[in-house]
Amino acid sequence: MTTQEILIQAKETKTALMLADTARKNTALLKMADALVKPEHAARILEANKRDLEEARGTISEVMLDRLMLDEKRIEAMAEGIREVAKLKDPVGRVLSEIVRPNGMRILKTAVPMGVIAIIYESRPNVTSDAAALALKSGNVCILRSGKEAWRTCHAIVEAMQIGLTEAGMPRTAVNLIEDTTRVSANELMTAEGFVDLLIPRGGKGLIRSCVEHATVPCIQTGTGICHIYVDRAADLSMAARIVENAKTSRPSVCNAQEVCLVHRQIAAQFLPMMQEALCRKRQEAGRQPVELRLDEEAAAIISGTPAGEADFDTEFLDYILAVKIVDSVEEAAEHINLHSTGHSEAIVTSDQKAAEHFTAAVDSAAVYVNASTRFTDGGEFGLGCEMGISTQKLHARGPMGLAELCTYKYVIRGDGQVR
Repeated sequence: MTTQEILIQAKETKTALMLADTARKNTALLKMADALVKPEHAARILEANKRDLEEARGTISEVMLDRLMLDEKRIEAMAEGIREVAKLKDPVGRVLSEIVRPNGMRILKTAVPMGVIAIIYESRPNVTSDAAALALKSGNVCILRSGKEAWRTCHAIVEAMQIGLTEAGMPRTAVNLIEDTTRVSANELMTAEGFVDLLIPRGGKGLIRSCVEHATVPCIQTGTGICHIYVDRAADLSMAARIVENAKTSRPSVCNAQEVCLVHRQIAAQFLPMMQEALCRKRQEAGRQPVELRLDEEAAAIISGTPAGEADFDTEFLDYILAVKIVDSVEEAAEHINLHSTGHSEAIVTSDQKAAEHFTAAVDSAAVYVNASTRFTDGGEFGLGCEMGISTQKLHARGPMGLAELCTYKYVIRGDGQVR
């Protein structure tokens, strides 16, 4: 089907989704989850993924290949994510506020679906199921547009979920996958006024910038994460080393991975060798990829690494690379973050309550942590089931976008004959 034909059928399906009650939506979600893990469907998904991996190998990095790769465990995790969404409270119809006017009119501010949500994403197949589940539970039709590297995999996933929708008596066109993976289809979605109620790009800096600059439909800026951890002079250094190691190495290809470490000058001589031990020597001895440390001049005088260039403090590496800078104070750390961050996730490691309070108040990002890894900025970890993306803007959503963020609202006014 052409992109325009998919847009038309999505719009035609919108009312059916908006009117579906909670029980019907939950039944459909459970059927979708079951369909993903049925042996014949899972086998088709894995075969499609194998072909995608074969074509992508050599054209994208190893960490990006890991994002693309599926196995039975990851498919089961996708299905479990859908089941978790089914357990969540339905946001549709929730009364956000109520005002009773002197003339007796009741004005209800009520949560309602957006309508049709388009998601443009790259090489993460799990986004397909996460987005479909969240859209369905919040009463929205979704239009998925994956990157070419993952299209076969995403197509097999959507086919399985559509079987689940049909079994539940819901329209299969509640979940749609664009067939064209060229820039033409992306541009069609960006300019689909009257068809797309919200556009969400999930991917690299180039994709997000293109959507924000060219979209004529409402667009949420998501994803790009230049995430910082500041190790304060009052930090528990063993805790700091564990947090930095987790934030950098547990999955470096994701947007909530740490890219920059700021270290207070007073503890730098003690902490930097500990960090280097954890990120470099121990990983190498264990046969795991060590982290390349890109050091400012002061850090380079304490430990070995690669000299940092100016661009290194403004780069989302998505790889085993960490930029390191020494600072004089929590105030300087916050100033550096606000200058170089993308507004995603930042953390301070400290036992000083005043330093923590200054950091959380001064740092202008969607998620600000005290003594915890930035890797928790995730819909599942926040109790949202899964996420549609992580918004780095301030309107209308910020941080992990769950069901509530996929709703808008309207005013329902109840009277008994009032006239003005």
